[in-house]
Amino acid sequence: MPLDTPLSVTDRLFFTELDRDGTERQVREALAGADDGELFLEYRESEGISLDDGRIRSATFDATRGFGLRAVAGEAAAYAHSGEFSEAALKRAAETVGAVRQGHSGTLDLAPRSTNARLYADGNPLALMEFGAKTALLGEIDAFARGRDPRVKQVMASIFGEWQAVQIIRPDGTRVADIRPLVRLNVAVVVEQDGRRETGSHGLGGRFDYARILTEAVWQGAVDEALRQALVNLDSIPAPAGEMEVVLGPGWPGILLHEAIGHGLEGDFNRKKTSAFSGLLGQRIAAPGVTVVDDGTMPDRRGSLTVDDEGTPSNRTVLIEDGILTGFLQDRQNARLMGVASTGNGRRQSYAHIPMPRMTNTVMLGGEHAPEEILRSIKRGLYAVNFGGGQVDITSGKFVFSASEAYLVEDGKIGAPVKGATLIGNGPDSLTKVAMVGNDMALDPGIGTCGKQGQGVPVGVGQPTLKLAGLTVGGTAV
Repeated sequence: MPLDTPLSVTDRLFFTELDRDGTERQVREALAGADDGELFLEYRESEGISLDDGRIRSATFDATRGFGLRAVAGEAAAYAHSGEFSEAALKRAAETVGAVRQGHSGTLDLAPRSTNARLYADGNPLALMEFGAKTALLGEIDAFARGRDPRVKQVMASIFGEWQAVQIIRPDGTRVADIRPLVRLNVAVVVEQDGRRETGSHGLGGRFDYARILTEAVWQGAVDEALRQALVNLDSIPAPAGEMEVVLGPGWPGILLHEAIGHGLEGDFNRKKTSAFSGLLGQRIAAPGVTVVDDGTMPDRRGSLTVDDEGTPSNRTVLIEDGILTGFLQDRQNARLMGVASTGNGRRQSYAHIPMPRMTNTVMLGGEHAPEEILRSIKRGLYAVNFGGGQVDITSGKFVFSASEAYLVEDGKIGAPVKGATLIGNGPDSLTKVAMVGNDMALDPGIGTCGKQGQGVPVGVGQPTLKLAGLTVGGTAV
C-alpha cells in the first residue's frame, strides 16, 4: 500500500464536494491572460487550553476549511475567498477575480521549481494527546510552580496546537501541497514580596507534536525560567535614561532585528520605495561583520515552511553580508515586478488572506567575540536579555522596544537588574553601530508571531550577543 503524501492527504480533504479535474479547469479558465495566480485550498484544526490561578479558564477548538483564488495582472491583484466548497462558490470567485484581467493580456509566470524536501513531520498534534491529559498537565504545571517558591502567588499556563493542510493549484496544472503542525507552551508566574508584585514568563514551541514540549524536563524548565525572571524583577531598580552602550543578549532579542530591520527588507516595501532601505542594494548599510539571513529551511522551526503559500520551496536568503545589502524577501508578484526570483517568502494568514512578502526565521549570524569579552568592554551601559513589545515605522526605520529583563553594566561587570527600560532608535542607523558580534548565536525558543497589514504568521528570530555603540535608552529613573 503506497504511503500517504501531502498531495494524497489534501486530495481527500478537498476533493469530495469538488471535482479535481473540474476545479483545475476553472482555475485555468479564470486565470487565462493573467500574469500569475493560484487557487489556495486550506484545512485547519486548532485548539487552545489555558489555566489561570489553578483553574481551566478557557478551552477552544476550531476547524475551518476554505479556498482563496487570486489573479495577478501587473501591479494589480484580485482576490476572492469562501468557506463554501462547491462548484458554484468557485465559479463566483472566478467571476470576481476575472475583473482584474479586463484589458490585460499577460504571459503566465513560470511555476515554482519543486523539491522533495520535508522540513517537519505531518502528524496532527491535536490527535496525538487526549484532552484530559492536556488539562491535567496544566494542573501539574500550576502545582509545580507554586511548590518551587512560596512567593509564587499566581500561575498562568497555556497550550496551543494547530494542524494546517494546504494545496496550491496553478493554472498550468501544477499542484503543490504541504502539511504543517505547530505547537506552543506558555508559562507565566506572578511573585510577591514585601507588597511588591512582579511577573516572569517563558514559552517554547515549533513544528512538531506535543511530545517535544510537554515532557517533564521541558515544562519544568519553562516554569523555572519564568520564575527566575519574576524573581529578578523583584530586585529591579528604575532604569536610567540617556544615550549609552547597549548589549543585546542572544536568541529572542533578535525580535528587535526582525521588527526594526527585517520588515524594511521585504520586497513590497522596496518595490514601492517606502522602505528606509529602498535603493541601497549593493551598498554598505551595516557595520562590517554583520550578516543577516532569512532561513525558512530550518527543520521543525516555528517560522519554517517546506513551501510557502504560493507553492515556492522555502529558501535561505542572505539579506546583509558583512554589512552589505545583498537582497530582499520576495513573493512571486513583487519578484516579477522587480525582475528577480521569488525567495519563497510569499505568506498568508489563511485562505481568507492574500499572500505578501513575509519573514520566516530571520537571524544575524555569529561573529568572533566571546560574550564575556563583549560585556567586559562596556564602561557604563545596559545589558538587555529579553524583550516585550515594540513599535516600528517601516518608512523611517524608527523603533521603540521595551526590555522585559535588563541589567546595568559598569566597568565590565553586570550589576543590578532594571525595570522600565526602553530602547529607542532607528533600524538603519543601529546597524552601523554594531561594534562587536558574539560567537554565541542562538535561536528563540519558538514563540514569535509577526503582524503585517492585519495578518499574523508564525516566525522565528535569532542572533548572537551584540554590542551597540550609543543607543538611546528611555528609563523611569528620576
